[in-house]
Amino acid sequence: MSEQADPITFARGHEEDLPPLSLTRRILSRRAGAMLVRNTVVSCMTFVFDLVLLWALVRLGWDKVVAAAIGFVVANSIHYALGRTWIFRGTERGVTSGYAYFLINAALGLAITVTLYAAFLRYTPINYIVARVLVSVFAGLAVFLLNAILNFRRL
Repeated sequence: MSEQADPITFARGHEEDLPPLSLTRRILSRRAGAMLVRNTVVSCMTFVFDLVLLWALVRLGWDKVVAAAIGFVVANSIHYALGRTWIFRGTERGVTSGYAYFLINAALGLAITVTLYAAFLRYTPINYIVARVLVSVFAGLAVFLLNAILNFRRL
């Protein structure tokens, strides 16, 4: 193996042959990058659904923050269903426990989302849809890392 080869990519099937890598090295690995790309594809699809649901609920008269929370939870459930076998393939975590941990991580993401979203709405003139998009960057990355490292243990 060359010095520039990614130890995680090289070690597929040979994890026992290599010493454990630091968390930083795992997060910055090609493997993490590939999972992040797959996560981004699924996230974008479900986020569009989230925005459409947010828009529809607001048009129906729902409170914008409540509508954002509902859209977030529904979109994250769809994300789990679409992403389990593709983003975090190879996980040994059971479907039910994985979904439970996914929802716990989503709850942390929801807290980040709703807190930042409410702050944007209250303290800035930013449109509610634009605010939701901006907030998703922070919350999405946090939830991805929680799932990759703690839930599905793929990093």
